[in-house]
Amino acid sequence: MGLEFMPIFEGWAVDYDEEVNGANPEYQEVFANYWQILDEITAHSGQSVLEFGSGTGNLTEKLVAAGKTVYPVEPSPEMRDMAAKKDALQATSFFAGDMENFPLPPEPVDTIVSNLVFHHLTAEEKQKVLKEYNQILPIGGEIIFGDTMFLSQTVYDTYLRTEKEAGRQNLADDLEREYYPVIGELDQYFQKSGFQTTYRQMNRFVWIVYAEKIMEAE
Repeated sequence: MGLEFMPIFEGWAVDYDEEVNGANPEYQEVFANYWQILDEITAHSGQSVLEFGSGTGNLTEKLVAAGKTVYPVEPSPEMRDMAAKKDALQATSFFAGDMENFPLPPEPVDTIVSNLVFHHLTAEEKQKVLKEYNQILPIGGEIIFGDTMFLSQTVYDTYLRTEKEAGRQNLADDLEREYYPVIGELDQYFQKSGFQTTYRQMNRFVWIVYAEKIMEAE
């Protein structure tokens, strides 16, 4: 799961919850409507949920409050520790792992979710894991991912240029360093893995992809 990015999360754990609430002006647009995005993912999730990149437990907390059974997976010990300290998550077990290497839940799941995580995987890794997730989910099961993605390469290039011209260099560096998908290409990955997709834009950067398993992957 792009473990080359782990040092970023080790240093980010303590400040993460403040940043999603707008504490860092450079990333305010990225985190706009953050809590509504979590609500949307929660509302469309089934009853038994495998969550990747649970971080400080914000989405986990929403899912638990909604009465769902959640299996949160997070590679960063620092992030897992922050999540485990939250009162509402005292009874929740957090598992070490990432989107490629993770312990299988002890019972079947009907939904796989993440928020701002999928872009850590390369294009090849994205395609590989989607086929694996197909094997985990039943027909009608769903993948629901919130993430930064772009309608086209031209849109990405425009956004990158805008961020550089505005002096938001850290954000521009992120856009160049990580593996943010173009929606058309991402849609092909899902379709080839047996999923039917719809998309909803939640802020300037972030979209939610809802992918329903309609067939077994080849």
